[in-house]
Amino acid sequence: MKRTTCSLIIAAALTTASMSANAENEWSDKAKDAWIDGKAETTLLFNGNLDSFDINTDVKDGVIVLTGKVNTDVDKALAEELMLSLDGVDDVDNQLTVITDEEDSDTAQIMQSLKDSKVESVVKTRLLFESEVSGTDIEVEVEDGIVTLTGELDSNAERELAVTIAENTDDVKNVVSNLTIGK
Repeated sequence: MKRTTCSLIIAAALTTASMSANAENEWSDKAKDAWIDGKAETTLLFNGNLDSFDINTDVKDGVIVLTGKVNTDVDKALAEELMLSLDGVDDVDNQLTVITDEEDSDTAQIMQSLKDSKVESVVKTRLLFESEVSGTDIEVEVEDGIVTLTGELDSNAERELAVTIAENTDDVKNVVSNLTIGK
């Protein structure tokens, strides 16, 4: 009976010690991953060639997972090499997406379209509020910052004023006047 009780106590002690060691290893692994993640974020932040706000890092068991977007394949490779150079990093899973020129072009076209819409609204509004111009008689179209005015006005002075109002509007590159003088 003494031997059985003693055996049970020894078995319980060994099990507890084993569980404690596993918990300690798990905690130290998580702390190590957090430390690596901090070093990775700092490395990206201080690198002048990469936009660290577009790159995310996650670390699990010494492996850094890179996600987000970069401008070129060179930036993608640079991010990976920087991560591999850190102490404690076992591997890098580079899932960064390279933004293509086509995507940049689409974004630029959308931005220009929005800017053109804004310019058109501002020019129309300024023409409508100008008492010396028949703003309701003028059609305004904007493409790539070029304003085209079309319509029939009463005098050359009114036409010049309408063109000047359009020219003095922000983001206008040029004004094409298709305004005619009526009789």
